[in-house]
Amino acid sequence: MEFEKDNYSTHISQQFNAELETIRTQMLTMGGIVERQVNDAVEALLTGDVELAEQARRIDKQTNEMELLIDEQCTTTIARRQPAASDLRLIISISRAISDLERIGDESSRIAQQAIELAEGNRTQHGFQEVRHIGNLVRDMVKDVLTAFARNDLEMAYRVAKQDRNVDQEYRSAMRALVTYMMEDVRSISSIMNVIWVLRSLERIGDHSRNLAEHLIYQVSGTDVRHQSLQSIKQMVGSDEDSDSDEE
Repeated sequence: MEFEKDNYSTHISQQFNAELETIRTQMLTMGGIVERQVNDAVEALLTGDVELAEQARRIDKQTNEMELLIDEQCTTTIARRQPAASDLRLIISISRAISDLERIGDESSRIAQQAIELAEGNRTQHGFQEVRHIGNLVRDMVKDVLTAFARNDLEMAYRVAKQDRNVDQEYRSAMRALVTYMMEDVRSISSIMNVIWVLRSLERIGDHSRNLAEHLIYQVSGTDVRHQSLQSIKQMVGSDEDSDSDEE
């Protein structure tokens, strides 16, 4: 009977591991869809491609449905398995991550909507260089943080968190330039406001990407680094990367 009990325990453990891997895989799949949505939305804005913008908006429904599905699976697994230690951290981090992924999808949908409005109205040239630059930064952040999740790579997660500071700096600089443009030409206010909303969404995508990096650090290390400075995160992950200042 003891042998049968051990076999039963092993079977339950294998089932549980399979459930955890399924949840993790679905989160990464959702991340891939959101990454594509970000890319499509930014590209649609830069090129004036209305069809691509509509495609980015349609993806939002899919990411919403995936968030609900994965969240339900996380809740069910906690209730049935009562996980502890690293298993519980994995489920909690995924539950937090899908919320940030869904919000990145929402911001991408807003960018796509602004792309449509700009393409159908008076398309300004002001701010597009800034959109391209910041858009490239946040697209790299989304891609890198998903790679970090796939590899459990804390060093890469730290670099994503650090990049958010650069996005914030570029965003503030771009906003100052756009306000100057509007003061110089009041006729451009309407179209520049569309660009401002795009930049705001990109800055938020950067924030959510940093959140994702922090969720991964918690999952792997067990340390909750939310609201901590970059210096604290750097010390926690043991990063050797040089930095001028990690005080923020």
